[in-house]
Amino acid sequence: PRLHGGGPVSADATWIDLHWQKGGETLGTTRAVVGHSLLEVAHSNHIDLEGACEGSVACSTCHVILEPEVFDMAEEASEDEDDMLDMAFGLTETSRLGCQVFVTEDMDGTTIHLPEATRNFYVDGHVPQPH
Repeated sequence: PRLHGGGPVSADATWIDLHWQKGGETLGTTRAVVGHSLLEVAHSNHIDLEGACEGSVACSTCHVILEPEVFDMAEEASEDEDDMLDMAFGLTETSRLGCQVFVTEDMDGTTIHLPEATRNFYVDGHVPQPH
């Protein structure tokens, strides 16, 4: 099999189900390959998760809100990710960047929540200042 916009997926890949919500509205249930990032899963399944920096941890547009048990299981956020999350719209205690959270079998059946909005400073008029 091949994911939309991605390369081939191994025939023996492990798949799980993820549910997606935004503002209480169900966006759908998707199949996800264990080991892929939440951002990759969203893009492969036409879930509207921006990812303006394409996973380079240079923005917060792939901000997701995890269920507490999934947040606790996930690898701890890096300092760079924490810095980007500080700029995220609707930050919560279980917020992460979707490009930095990788699907595990333990996530099967969980719901990934998308915030009501994102902040993309390059689109929203931010002018970078020299250091």
